[in-house]
Amino acid sequence: MYVKKLLPLFAFNLLLLFIFSISSANAQSSTDSEAEETANAPKTLESVTVTAQKREEDIQEVPVTVAVLSGEKLDVLGSGGLDVRFLSSRLPSLQIESSFGRTIPRFYIRGFGNTDFDLNASQPVSLVYDDVVLENPIIKGFPIFDLDRIENLRGPQGTLFGRNTPAGVVKFDSKRPTQSLDGYVQVAYGSFNAINFEGAVGGALSPAWSARFSILYQRRDDYVDNLFTAEENALGGFDDAAARLQFLYDNGSNFEALFNIHGRTLEGTARLFRANLVQQGSNDLAADFERDEVAIDGQNFQDLDTFGASARLNWDLGRVTLTSITGYETADYLSRGDVDGGFGASFAPPFGPGFIPFPAESADGLPQHDQITQELRLSSNEWGRFDWQLGMFYFYEDITIDSFNFDTLAGGVQNGLTLQEQQTNAFAVFASGDYDLTDRFSVRAGIRFSHDDKDFLAQRFESPIGAPPIGPIFASPDDSEVTWDLSGTYALNDEVNLYGRVARGFRAPSIQGRLLFGDTVSVADTETVVSYELGIKSLLSDGRVRLNFSLFNYVVDDQQLTAVGGQANFNTLVNADQTVGRGFEFDLDAFLTDEIVITAGLSYNDTEIQDENLAIQPCGAPCTVLDPAGPVAGTVLIDGNSLPQAPEWVANFTARYTKPLGAGEFFIYTDWAYRSEISFFLYESVEFTGDDLVEGGVRVGYAWDFGDQEAALFVRNLTDNESIVGGIDFNNLLGFVNEPRTWGAEYTYRF
Repeated sequence: MYVKKLLPLFAFNLLLLFIFSISSANAQSSTDSEAEETANAPKTLESVTVTAQKREEDIQEVPVTVAVLSGEKLDVLGSGGLDVRFLSSRLPSLQIESSFGRTIPRFYIRGFGNTDFDLNASQPVSLVYDDVVLENPIIKGFPIFDLDRIENLRGPQGTLFGRNTPAGVVKFDSKRPTQSLDGYVQVAYGSFNAINFEGAVGGALSPAWSARFSILYQRRDDYVDNLFTAEENALGGFDDAAARLQFLYDNGSNFEALFNIHGRTLEGTARLFRANLVQQGSNDLAADFERDEVAIDGQNFQDLDTFGASARLNWDLGRVTLTSITGYETADYLSRGDVDGGFGASFAPPFGPGFIPFPAESADGLPQHDQITQELRLSSNEWGRFDWQLGMFYFYEDITIDSFNFDTLAGGVQNGLTLQEQQTNAFAVFASGDYDLTDRFSVRAGIRFSHDDKDFLAQRFESPIGAPPIGPIFASPDDSEVTWDLSGTYALNDEVNLYGRVARGFRAPSIQGRLLFGDTVSVADTETVVSYELGIKSLLSDGRVRLNFSLFNYVVDDQQLTAVGGQANFNTLVNADQTVGRGFEFDLDAFLTDEIVITAGLSYNDTEIQDENLAIQPCGAPCTVLDPAGPVAGTVLIDGNSLPQAPEWVANFTARYTKPLGAGEFFIYTDWAYRSEISFFLYESVEFTGDDLVEGGVRVGYAWDFGDQEAALFVRNLTDNESIVGGIDFNNLLGFVNEPRTWGAEYTYRF
């Protein structure tokens, strides 16, 4: 407890110490004249470098549908202490949601994701942070700060990234240490006494060694009243701190080593569940809904600690480069919530809001988590028309999950406990190459062999419904798969490239073993996907307009789906015969004038489950189900439904206006994101449907000292949109809502 409270203060003092130590090792810095020359550079779009194919390449030349967030746009979208979910709808086809609040984000690309809230749930979107895959959903929520760029790779990435990437990859790359002194300090204060502090400093330690230290501290006061306990400002706050320390060794000839140590600590409110948030017969908010009020009689909190380290080693051997990437991640987590979202019960009045058939209060913990990854890759160094890379990858994970239930009416005593343990071993070998057939036409191809093996057990020690202990129940699924990709790029002229790609990806077998309310373990077989893409990438108007467009179609065989909750309040994995998805994506960056620059994105995703015999349990709450009855009483058929949390339309827009003023520059930056209607679950119902969602923000400020200093005012969720973004369906018409409008003032100093 005391360590967590002292972490922000310790990190801040360490940052100051680091600044002074590195300053003494740097004899020179950029001159004012160099900064002025940069500020007066022609108003053209900067080239965008990506590592989508594990090489640094211009985004316009990569035959993959990829979008990038970086620089000021990334800083603006993250204003106000938002967590990783702020990326949702900020890129075409990308959605992120969570039923745990600031932790355990669930990613969706082209409508393809996984709504399962279990701490052991696998996702078809892989998150790669500083070249290390983060598999468990808990560590996927590591904060965004001091990043060089975010890349969103859409579609299967089954050759170079491998397992659990059939939908795509979200890739975060931190700013690396350099020999030049540079860094920043950013401080913001805003509504709910929110504080957001982040900073970084990097530079030379010696002619061969450089380092960079980055920190983030975010806090917000409780602002939600608990009407049941009559406690004002009882919930909604958090303290979230993270840090990253990197050391880079470069001998100037043939060897480079980058070491990365990082960690996070979080204490705060878990997701606030609200009983009967939805009006029966519609999906409108309850008439008495107030965002800053709940009425719960159970506990709500979450406590998270993560730590990780990695080493990236590069040997330049002349014609080839050998790369080794070793990663280690660990996490300790406990989250507890009042899952009925209210107080009392129908058999123990008073109760409310609305009808509460029975109390539900639970917690999930991860007392043990260890992940080890190792990649070895050999790649050619500019062999002319032909370049290649080949390698191997190893993944190991050992996790233990505790699931608890509590008797709220008896003062919160524990009355349920289950255990899950799982060890995963996976390895792969892969090869990829590209060949320039002509000066205008090139082809790329890759292939990967993967093997995945899990050892799982689940056991129930205590049941909240009086069932006897059960287990241990064992499962050991394993599978081997071959995935591949083939693409071609044709340079229509110096400004326009056409490309096509076909790729196969897979997700390894998954296991669901939550035994609090059920007696069985479910296993989903391997899912595979084949995707086809055609696209155009263009840089027009002498570098002032970047316009990229793609069409896609994919077919998933044996898609892993999770029937969440329902009448039995029991999560079950199923495989659908097929799911199909099709649509398009559009990305635009443009200078309209020297003072106005805009970005825009648009995507259409049409998904459909195709399985005439697939039936699941619908809601246990009194919702209006729209699907036909299934062959077994109490089930419904979901053939023809879209995937959950899969909007057909996603759109985003930003605009920045600048005007020289005095010795500096005045600016206004606005951003907007839209997603169309979504269904929260596999079945379709009137109540558990999210309406269209529009959120926007604005940032107004003044920059001076050649852009090195900046003061700004910002507002997030400018219109204070109030929308239901998720639900729980086994008890009542329970839901949870988006973040409230927040505002703040921010100062940034760069050096």
